[in-house]
Amino acid sequence: MSAISTRPSYAAVLRIPYARRTFATALLGRLSYGVVPLSVMLAVTRASGSYAVAGTVMALFGATVVLLAPARAALIDRYGPRRALVPLLLAHLTALGLLTVAVWRPGAPVFVLGSLTAFAGACVPPLGPTMRAVWSGIAEDRQLLQRAYSLDGVAEELLFVSGPLLVGVLAGFTVPAVGIVVGAALMAAGTAGFVTSPAVRGMRPAARKAPRGTGGGRRVLGRIRGPVGAAAGVGLALGSLDLLVVVFAGQRGHGGASVAWVLAALSAGSAVGGLLNGAVAWRRPARVRLALLAFGLGLALLGAGLAPGLGTLTLALTLAGVFVSPALTTAYLIADEAVTPEVRVRAGAWVNTATNAGSTIGAAGAGVLAGHLPVGACFALTGVTVLLAGAFQPVRRLRARPVQGPGGVCGRSPQVRDGTGKRGGGVLSRRRSGPA
Repeated sequence: MSAISTRPSYAAVLRIPYARRTFATALLGRLSYGVVPLSVMLAVTRASGSYAVAGTVMALFGATVVLLAPARAALIDRYGPRRALVPLLLAHLTALGLLTVAVWRPGAPVFVLGSLTAFAGACVPPLGPTMRAVWSGIAEDRQLLQRAYSLDGVAEELLFVSGPLLVGVLAGFTVPAVGIVVGAALMAAGTAGFVTSPAVRGMRPAARKAPRGTGGGRRVLGRIRGPVGAAAGVGLALGSLDLLVVVFAGQRGHGGASVAWVLAALSAGSAVGGLLNGAVAWRRPARVRLALLAFGLGLALLGAGLAPGLGTLTLALTLAGVFVSPALTTAYLIADEAVTPEVRVRAGAWVNTATNAGSTIGAAGAGVLAGHLPVGACFALTGVTVLLAGAFQPVRRLRARPVQGPGGVCGRSPQVRDGTGKRGGGVLSRRRSGPA
């Protein structure tokens, strides 16, 4: 059951003090996530003259971005955004600057290209998880936070569309290495504006001795294994669909432009679903909603496996997209409410890592399956995997945890989570990717 709520609205989210400034600067920096990877791939291909080298270098970049995301988030939790993001930014910019010099002319050693790219990925500032932690700190209640997360997810979807478009425009006028410089400039400007925002300056680092139960990475992951598993399933679907749509279109004699339109329909569906999800005051517990959203995505992919032509496939994937952004937003909400404020950024980063890791596995698995099975069966297997990933969402009453005001963890009485996303008692105050 659900009911449409006129308040709080998306306008109410942007009326939160300092929200517009903080969100805008975070988005400016996160645009780099859509610019740098493609620019690096094009520049390395040009410098090395080898697609194999470019693929290896990008695999190193992706591995360090994804696998080290929880470690970077732990730095944010431990030292606070300002003390952690600035050194990460400087290291990231240094690596990108050296990489730009290395790829400006052909002939750079492969070891140098791989090392610099891996280092750049290892140090990329986690603006996405940190921004979601900021939303959690400044939103007044869970309904407002749900709208903030939905707005964040839709904006992120648009960033990963506009970033490659910007690279395409730059590639038409100059060498690919310029795209790396532009991506670095976006990250520098966005992070600088983000860390100087009052909403971010007020976030304090976690106490040196964290309360019992916050634990390390394993304990955090244990508390959020349900949303992490569902996010991995959604990521696997997204990674698989890129290749499966190419195979589907190629078998029916359609060109690359058709593929672009089908994938654009998927993104459009995701954006619409994200906006609708934020406009609904849900009454079902978040874990139940996540299972239902994964179920809907899985069924849509099963339907895609039955599509006879590109038109029906486009409709099926548009429907599938409607479930993508809400599922990821709900996974972030569950992760946020399942842990203490001391590890909030880390929890969001685990969801993001699961999405990216699932996407990588999905792309690799689709490549293997597409060579042995009909493409319709590949769509169906992807759908079944998503169904299984979303089926195991433990529905339980979450323990009370301390409230975090804009200044960080405070000593007010704990809020009890009732499983519906609402809070009870006390004063209410308080994170996809690329490495979003």
